[in-house]
Amino acid sequence: MPDGLRVITEVVPSVRSVALGLWVRTGSRDEPPAQAGVSHFLEHLLFKGTERHSAIEISELFDSMGAAANAATSKESTQLHARLLDEHTEEAFDLLAEMMLRPSLPEGEVDSEREVVLEEIAMYEDEPQDRVHDVLAAAVHGDHPLGRRVLGDAQVIGSIPVAEIMSYHDARYTGPNLVIAAAGHLEHEQIVELAQGQLSPPAGEPNGVPGAAAYDPAPRFAFQVKETEQYHICFGGPGISRSDERRFALGVLDAIFGGSISSRLFREVREKRGLAYSVGSYSEQYVDGGLVGMYVGTREENVREACEIIGRELGTLRDHGVSAGELERAKEHVKGRLVLGLEATGARMSRLARAILFGVPLLSLDELLERIEQVSAGDVAELATSLYDPEGLSTACIGPDEGHFREATAAVSEALASTAASSSPTPGAAG
Repeated sequence: MPDGLRVITEVVPSVRSVALGLWVRTGSRDEPPAQAGVSHFLEHLLFKGTERHSAIEISELFDSMGAAANAATSKESTQLHARLLDEHTEEAFDLLAEMMLRPSLPEGEVDSEREVVLEEIAMYEDEPQDRVHDVLAAAVHGDHPLGRRVLGDAQVIGSIPVAEIMSYHDARYTGPNLVIAAAGHLEHEQIVELAQGQLSPPAGEPNGVPGAAAYDPAPRFAFQVKETEQYHICFGGPGISRSDERRFALGVLDAIFGGSISSRLFREVREKRGLAYSVGSYSEQYVDGGLVGMYVGTREENVREACEIIGRELGTLRDHGVSAGELERAKEHVKGRLVLGLEATGARMSRLARAILFGVPLLSLDELLERIEQVSAGDVAELATSLYDPEGLSTACIGPDEGHFREATAAVSEALASTAASSSPTPGAAG
């Protein structure tokens, strides 16, 4: 549209609902350290009042539509979204648009919501199985903005002035940074007309990748002391970007290594030995990079053995690749999750928005399935060698005793050395 706003929709004629989302290209990586957490705090405040409606009235209006409304902040985006009956599309759009672009930020509501967000941060600090992933991100990314957590800093949230929050909003919530996405029982022209009539975003420059400190990929060790029943452990390293064609192979690799109930880590750590309830691997993608990680939560007496198994499985993956059976099972797993996920209009809406917001090619479902099917064992092995190189992985842990954990991590190197030795040719054998 002329003001830079982009509108994208997908018609799903078999449903009677609409998933509607207003997305803005700003998140925690766009914040200077002195404003750490302002994107997430602002997302909360969008519900606290507009020029025409109080916070109570906003909640009552959504309830009167039978709508499920929410919001989310990530490292690269902020979104308002709602799922609703198709007959309420116009009034829901009107309300979301006013919340997004014309929040009133009344002082009393801002101060009460500060306390809510501070409680959210405190709750998060009490959940080491969640917190350790941010500890890992900081270890992997170092001083890069991607190493900062989305929730930000409690001191910033407790003191940042309303005027500074509004200034951040006005600079970021501009036409070129906004995407309207919708999926369900709708007409594209209706959504465009609503955008033209209800949205008047200010002009501004597109928010691309912000300038940042030079990225240092060196592996790091991070430990946070906390009296916990389990040691919460992550290993991880740099990943790939959202647009990297290897993302399909990474999905398959993740399913093989730790992202499914038949994966190597789940089978070896949990099913065979009962060393953990929660164990697995994961990946994150951003516009200019990413992260791969693996997690296990286990009791003190099991830490060394769990680390040893992770080291051994990393070595086996590096030295022997994947089997044909693993590859086929993982591809079907990834395809199944994709198709089942896109049965929901909310997931369809999010896929549309992310593709446009981050400049990723918007592939059809059949094209996505074909890309997954084309992944070869060689693709997976090459990616595993690149991303799961044990020498390049950072280590993060939350638990009661750093010394005990440092001793246990030696088991990773020992297991890797043992795996390498067992895969070497024996003397006199043909190489």
